[in-house]
Amino acid sequence: MTTSSYRRIAVLDIGKTNAKVVVLDSGTGAEIAVLKRPNITIKTGPYPHYDIEALWSFALDALKSLAREPGFDAISITTHGAAAALLDRDGALAMPVIDYEHEYPEAIRDAYTALRPSFGETFSPRLAMGLNVGAQLHYQKSAFPDDFANVATILTYAQYWTARLTGVAANELTSLGCHTDLWNPKTSDYSSLVDKLGIGELMAPIRSAFDTLGPVLPEIAAALGLSAPVPVYCGIHDSNASLLPHLVHREAPFAVVSTGTWVINFGVGGDLDHLDPGRDALANVDAYGRAVPSSRFMGGREFEILSAEIGPVDETAAQAAIGAVIDKNIMLLANIASGSGPFPGKASRWINAEEASREERFAAACLYLALMTDACLGLIGAKGPIVVEGPFALNGAYLKLLAALTGRDVMALPGSTGTSQGAALLTGIRPVSGAQTHVPPTDIAGLKAYRDRWFAAME
Repeated sequence: MTTSSYRRIAVLDIGKTNAKVVVLDSGTGAEIAVLKRPNITIKTGPYPHYDIEALWSFALDALKSLAREPGFDAISITTHGAAAALLDRDGALAMPVIDYEHEYPEAIRDAYTALRPSFGETFSPRLAMGLNVGAQLHYQKSAFPDDFANVATILTYAQYWTARLTGVAANELTSLGCHTDLWNPKTSDYSSLVDKLGIGELMAPIRSAFDTLGPVLPEIAAALGLSAPVPVYCGIHDSNASLLPHLVHREAPFAVVSTGTWVINFGVGGDLDHLDPGRDALANVDAYGRAVPSSRFMGGREFEILSAEIGPVDETAAQAAIGAVIDKNIMLLANIASGSGPFPGKASRWINAEEASREERFAAACLYLALMTDACLGLIGAKGPIVVEGPFALNGAYLKLLAALTGRDVMALPGSTGTSQGAALLTGIRPVSGAQTHVPPTDIAGLKAYRDRWFAAME
């Protein structure tokens, strides 16, 4: 990785739940400033879609404010996956950017299932809703042919925002390679689906995540009050942004558990030979274009739902309740959020929880999340230490249980800057090792037998 002279990097970081603009110090990797807003879905129109203009207004207002104080020298972009922007000949959106949680009519779903390439070609499993970008494009083309006829350019989502800032259209590998059905990681080229959909000529040129696509457009720079040209980098899929600092810092094999709305698990140094597409195991493509065995479940969304149901708890007391949960065999089974994860088609239920206290239910929820992560790591043959980054790195019970279940060292990187830090690295700044907590595996009485009972109940 090259080095740069940038002192501060602004990162536009659009997640499924929240969007933020962060300024990071290149010397320390620390967040200097952050502005945030919810990412809202508009339910009207042809289909549920993201409020792109509200996000754009927020981004401009945030960049303008942060340009004054603390200032920045470059801009990088990271966004959630499973999204694509369809532009007309004038560069405006030809169709709204569809929310990937929208479910399509059965006839369209069946037609797409018959059309899509095999897992052996794309290492992308058939996912629910619009989690395969290929399914989105097929739906938009099939259900709205007149609108789709106006599409001149197709962009991956992070690169849409780069295009708005620079006027330069591009696609990028981490976004093409995250369960889109559009990419063949073994040939490092588009899959056969691109020709089947007849969209080859619409796909923008592929650029590296590390490329500078241009300075901020003059009219936008003037509106932001920028006093000098500010380069904008191509951008990266958010889970791969979280992975990038670890690729720079660590020797394979190791695992990364990137937590947010989704819990994305990477088995760095693994192979693609044993992935089960029926259990949400797949290949992602990292910033260097390499395929990485991956698995996932919607753990952040699930924990949000569980926390709201359980109510406020003393987390120290909840951690102390783990032993009682094991002794009483209090269990939570998958799935709270349906449609993805290692146990598809299963409906969530509690076992032996009728008399459980709030603290016991919270402890059981942490056990559930650790067991789901353990299952996901097993599916990708992950080896070596486990790095947990994002919100779950602050959950002491989860970390302790994950280390005990896997028998491996867990390194927790607290804070919410994993995606932003990774995106900032695209600008050539040196990676900075942040504060981390080492959680060694310990023996928890009865846990192994509890694990066996839980997996038996799931199977």
